[in-house]
Amino acid sequence: MTKYVIGPDVALRLAQEDAAIADEHKLLAPTLFRSQLLSMLYRAVRQGKMTKNEAERYLRYIRGLRIRLLGDRVLQDVAWKVADQLEWPETFDAEYIALTQLQADAFITLDGELASAVKDLVPLAPFEALSQSGKSQG
Repeated sequence: MTKYVIGPDVALRLAQEDAAIADEHKLLAPTLFRSQLLSMLYRAVRQGKMTKNEAERYLRYIRGLRIRLLGDRVLQDVAWKVADQLEWPETFDAEYIALTQLQADAFITLDGELASAVKDLVPLAPFEALSQSGKSQG
């Protein structure tokens, strides 16, 4: 079983593609994922980038993904250290990196700048790894 940490950007792309996740993959995210996803979809509807019906359909899909949400004290402590090490102004992205360090095999993001910033801290996997079978990380 391969454990991947994903953010709302990846979850939304999965929903837009109505992607099937390989059975042997497990998805993880920090607890802030729910709020970030909801805010992202709300903002997209407000900006006219998608309809409310589309946003609701994407939410239903993502809620059905069985993403394990974690956010304990240890994760928060590690996120603080990651943000401090990278001199980030906030800890939101650092929670995804901390969770990857603590619990996952790789981090998947669609944000090239974020991937570049964390490539020496965590293993990265491409989006396509989520639909691939087998133990490789793509």
